[in-house]
Amino acid sequence: MNSNLKFLLILLGVSAAAQGLAAALPPYFSELFILACINAILAVSLNLVNGLSGQFSLGHAGFMAVGAYTSASVNVFLLSPLHGGAAGDQLALLLSLVAAAIAGALAGYLVGLPSLRLRGDYLAIATLGFGEIIRVIILNIQAVGGARGFIGIPTTSSPFLVVFILALCVLLTHRFVLSSHGRALLSIRENEIAAEAMGVDTTRYKVQVFAASSAAAAVAGGLFAHYLSYINPSSFDFMKSVEIVIMVVLGGMGSVSGSILAAFLLTFLPEALRPLQEITHVDLRMVIYSLALILIMLLRPEGFLGRRELWEFLPRKKKPAAD
Repeated sequence: MNSNLKFLLILLGVSAAAQGLAAALPPYFSELFILACINAILAVSLNLVNGLSGQFSLGHAGFMAVGAYTSASVNVFLLSPLHGGAAGDQLALLLSLVAAAIAGALAGYLVGLPSLRLRGDYLAIATLGFGEIIRVIILNIQAVGGARGFIGIPTTSSPFLVVFILALCVLLTHRFVLSSHGRALLSIRENEIAAEAMGVDTTRYKVQVFAASSAAAAVAGGLFAHYLSYINPSSFDFMKSVEIVIMVVLGGMGSVSGSILAAFLLTFLPEALRPLQEITHVDLRMVIYSLALILIMLLRPEGFLGRRELWEFLPRKKKPAAD
């Protein structure tokens, strides 16, 4: 109980510091910071599937879209009586994020149950197909704007809430890896046939972690929608899924802190290269961005941190030798 209370206080402190930092930064950098945190939630959630269980999903943007449109629809169409005050707006946001998490988990379960019996490239193609199906369905639903996009979403996402959810995802993921369920998934990643021979129900574990990952991605989508106040099906296309996969691979498959590091780097790097376009009058940002990714993969194919966490690189105090 004391340990959980300590972690809760740490989460609240970090979130409050993030709120102060975002308020001190210019609006442009504050927006980049929040978008980087949302991308970090997506990367950490995908790392559960691609890094922890050894699967390969290419449809994570689809679950983000499910969460974004579910939370926006619930907030705009069902919870509008709560709007009008700060407390009511935040309550509506939290309830819509809960609805997004439930919808994302359900979508992850329905997709994962048949597709996670596949492996490798076949699983990637199946999840990619799901992501495109979701995008096309949303594109043809006029109630949520269709191709025009969903407008009029309350702008209620705050740096405090975004960072709090990110820190909570990191904490829960770390605890999950150390649990018996996490060890079972690690055994599936290393050798699925051996894990089955030892009695591990591989399909059940993979579906459970896929549903949890989808729920986290849906929450990130809800935060994204309530920060920009406008969402469009093109925001959740195939390239968005590829972007999230790049963050996971670049940070290190299985490294939570590596995913966060890569998410921040890949969010800020294209914007840091924007002045180059003004100097050369040619948009070379994506060329340099792609070359940087190629060089990193050639020089460090296991990613920034590999399968280790950032705190594992910190020096530790040596225990005094016993007399």
